[in-house]
Parts: sequence; C-alpha cells; structure tokens
Amino acid sequence: MDLFLQDPNEIPLPPDEVRIRELRIDPLPDNRRIRISLQITPFQTRPNIEIFITNENEEESGSLTIIESIDPKMEFTVHLKDVEPSGKYTASAQIYYYEDDQNIAAKASQQEEGIHQLPTNVKIVDHHQATFVIENHPAGE
Repeated sequence: MDLFLQDPNEIPLPPDEVRIRELRIDPLPDNRRIRISLQITPFQTRPNIEIFITNENEEESGSLTIIESIDPKMEFTVHLKDVEPSGKYTASAQIYYYEDDQNIAAKASQQEEGIHQLPTNVKIVDHHQATFVIENHPAGE
C-alpha cells in the first residue's frame, strides 16, 4: 500500500468511510466547459469516482470517470455536450469500489453501449450533488 499524505494529521480511511468533502463546479468563460474541483477524505485503498452532469431537462450533458484516484484533491475540465449550454445544471458525484474482479469487462461493455451508469458489481460509499448555472449570453457579448 502506497500512501502519500499531505497533512500528517489526516488519517487514511478504509473504503467504507471515504467521503466527499467538497464538490465545486465553476463554469468557464466560454460557457462550453466547466471546472470540477473535488476533494475527498484521505483513503487506504484508491477509490473510483464517477461524475455525471445533467441539464435542467435531466439530459446528460457530460461525464467523468476517475479510476483508482491517487490524490484526495482533484481538478478537471469537462466539455459540455449541449449545443448551446445554458440554464441550471446538476453535477452528481459517486465514490465507489468494485466488489469483484469482473469490473473491467462490465465497465467497458457499458461504455461501448453509451450507457453512463455504474456496473452492478460496485459498492457506492458516498455521493454528493452540486448545482450550477450557465447564463445564456447573446452572440457578441
């Protein structure tokens, strides 16, 4: 087990106790991308994280998969699929661990079909949602 600790007062937690501390979404100036800042508790076993972005019509606008994260503090840029992103969006993050060794095949087959949901062989240990708004600006502003 490799442990990289930033704060010596932080104790790495077992999988069932890993939690999301912060999920922050910041739309970028082009309104086509968002910056996702995610902070989780220190961990003993590397967690997997899935983040889904949905628009106000509950249609998927983006997603992000993190396999076996090595750091509890992360930042990512995600491109939104919407033709003209605007309105209220929801980001849903889930921390999970696989329960058996069939994880790779299950995950790969779902991604090939375009289905963005977790395989059935995972244990979700925490989830969190954050909402954000993208303002609709007319061209030239």
